[in-house]
Amino acid sequence: MSPAGNDRWIRCFEPRPHSRSRLVCFPHAGGSASHYFALSGALPDTEVLAIQYPGRQDRHAEPCVDSLTGLADRVHDALGSRARTPYAFFGHSMGAVIAFEVAQRLQREDAAVPEHLFVSSRRAPSRYREGTVHRQSDAGVVSELRRLGGTDERFLADEELRAAVLKVTRADYQAIETYRWVPEPPLTCPITALVGDSDPHTSRDEAAAWATHTTGAFRLHSFPGGHFYLDPASPEVTDVLAAALAGTATAGRPERSVS
Repeated sequence: MSPAGNDRWIRCFEPRPHSRSRLVCFPHAGGSASHYFALSGALPDTEVLAIQYPGRQDRHAEPCVDSLTGLADRVHDALGSRARTPYAFFGHSMGAVIAFEVAQRLQREDAAVPEHLFVSSRRAPSRYREGTVHRQSDAGVVSELRRLGGTDERFLADEELRAAVLKVTRADYQAIETYRWVPEPPLTCPITALVGDSDPHTSRDEAAAWATHTTGAFRLHSFPGGHFYLDPASPEVTDVLAAALAGTATAGRPERSVS
């Protein structure tokens, strides 16, 4: 996988073509590639690539994709031949499921699968909860965003900015809330699940269920905070990522551990 340049699907904030590892990051519902700008700086030994979904920021004129499997298909196609050198996936919330689905597609076609899958603030695909946010009024969607945090209040207070946020958020919620996992062989790469201890959308038990989706090593890390624990806990989170990307996570026989 090489620096993405002007690829409309992939952003590389700090190209490091000679780094020993690469991390492809998938944003949450309503999120964009820029969410991972700080992470790129916090992992100096890793080249961080961030997926940019249609409908936001510099892709605002493009229609959003309201099917999660359809979005995974398009991301898979965009990665293409880049998925040939050592790399890992990191997905937060909806992004965790998209990363998982892309990894499944790569494994299905015997391509180079990620060396590690990091899934944050998302229950395992096999753990279903009904969601109806995408069918709510604008006020209902805004209320949900405020409940979870992670969205700058200035975007919700300004009418024009709020309309742009609602457009992508509603489409993303439709994608994740209508997604249904289709059972197939588990991944072979290690999975590390990360979760906030007060996340209303993902319990520790639901995060631990990711262990059933790999034959490789599995680790679960719990952090203080809610759905967007990721921002206040970033030093601890980057330590977890850096250790795994550097190869310090257990190799060989699968290990099941929690912290």
